[in-house]
Amino acid sequence: MLEAIRESSDFLAPMLEGRAHDVGMILGTGLGGVRDAMEARRVIPYAEIPRFPVSTVPGHAGRLVIGEFGGRPLVAMQGRFHFYEGYSMREVTFPVRVMRALGVRTLIVSNAAGGVNPTFHSGDLMVITDHINLFPEHPLRGANLEALGTRFPGMADAYSPRLVALAADAAARLGIPLRRGVYAGLQGPSFETPAEYRWIRVIGGDAVGMSTVPEVIVARHAGMECFGISVITNSAADADASHEAVQEAGRRAQSRVTALVREVVSRL
Repeated sequence: MLEAIRESSDFLAPMLEGRAHDVGMILGTGLGGVRDAMEARRVIPYAEIPRFPVSTVPGHAGRLVIGEFGGRPLVAMQGRFHFYEGYSMREVTFPVRVMRALGVRTLIVSNAAGGVNPTFHSGDLMVITDHINLFPEHPLRGANLEALGTRFPGMADAYSPRLVALAADAAARLGIPLRRGVYAGLQGPSFETPAEYRWIRVIGGDAVGMSTVPEVIVARHAGMECFGISVITNSAADADASHEAVQEAGRRAQSRVTALVREVVSRL
């Protein structure tokens, strides 16, 4: 693991041009267009980065973008990796390890999610205040490497209260309605049944998706401050949910996500 992280980070480090890039971003389904608002200096396909997995999901461009956003240098993943693609949890979260090796201290994660809370509607933005880990494999399973983090990392503040408050203030000033809620992570790739939606609501979930939780766990293991935002792309009442509809809902929300995240980044 350490050798793989070194190979990837050594390949990417010269592209930072000696500047501190302490913000990392992961752009989820339908949200890759947020990259268009960045001032990109380098765009590197994942296939060119040593030891990196490759995105296989439509809507995930599979590129690492190095540039500026909100006036700050950052590293952004345009597309992520999922457990349901057949990758191990270590592979899914490997880019987070590489970001930390490059100096990233704050991780901003976005995703498309199904709305479990009955008051949520397609197109809503939800800032993540907590998560429920329902994946069958834990990203920290196995021997712990102390060089990467402690054996038993706390998750009480997995999603930084400071950044949640900052986002709420930014949304109010921008006139963007913003929900708050708990994100439940399932392995996918099938969409949830009506019974599963009801179950997730009973255990405290407001939205459900197939990503984010493993990435945030590893980021917290590495001592990174995390902020997460979900685009609610369908609700429990949508019997005909499809990946195409999820992508389209994500695209429609891009301008609001871009404005909100830009404001958050500029005030870090």
